[in-house]
Amino acid sequence: MDMLSSVPVRRFTWRTGQWHRPGLEYLVSTQRHHGFESHEEELFLLTADFTGILLEALAQPFRMCFDTAEGRVEHTPDFLLLMRGIPFLIDVRPAHRISFDDEVKFAASAEIALAMGWNYAVVTGWRDHVVGLVDSLSAGRRELSDPLGLQPQMLAAAAEGPQPFGELVERCSLPAVGRAHAVHLLWHRRLGVEMSGPLRDSSMVRLSPARQLAVGRW
Repeated sequence: MDMLSSVPVRRFTWRTGQWHRPGLEYLVSTQRHHGFESHEEELFLLTADFTGILLEALAQPFRMCFDTAEGRVEHTPDFLLLMRGIPFLIDVRPAHRISFDDEVKFAASAEIALAMGWNYAVVTGWRDHVVGLVDSLSAGRRELSDPLGLQPQMLAAAAEGPQPFGELVERCSLPAVGRAHAVHLLWHRRLGVEMSGPLRDSSMVRLSPARQLAVGRW
């Protein structure tokens, strides 16, 4: 089948009094909005966009039916991601909300992914600092003009070696504006940052591997 021509199995609707939180998330990787049905799914889409290798994201790509000891069961996986190299079939469910019936459905999804040559994962939650970090970096994901040439200044400074985020920003000609450009460079993987904690002035920043090769440093 042509996966790119698929449409979501269910429509994303909004109404007063509903218990879940649907919406549309814009992804830089695909240049369009994608549907989600919960805050957890929205955060997953944002994180997938940050990977830098996302080519396409299909929400609720198909409904599968299978037989169990209890009878006929249906399940709709949350996302099918087309990454560089191999697709990922994804279910998103907070760990404390996974029931035995969910485990059966996830096991069936894993079998389908195996048969198709895809990867499969169940996203059950995030470390606390990851949520804030990715959300902070997402502020710089849109196109950003640079009439003052601050981005080349920071890339040249970063080529000298890893350094704290605050010190790198201070080395450009207009640090107050340079912070926004530094976040933009981090989101687009032209700079890399240590992700073991929140983004602070003390967070170590370095050139991305691709940029290091471009300037002859590895």
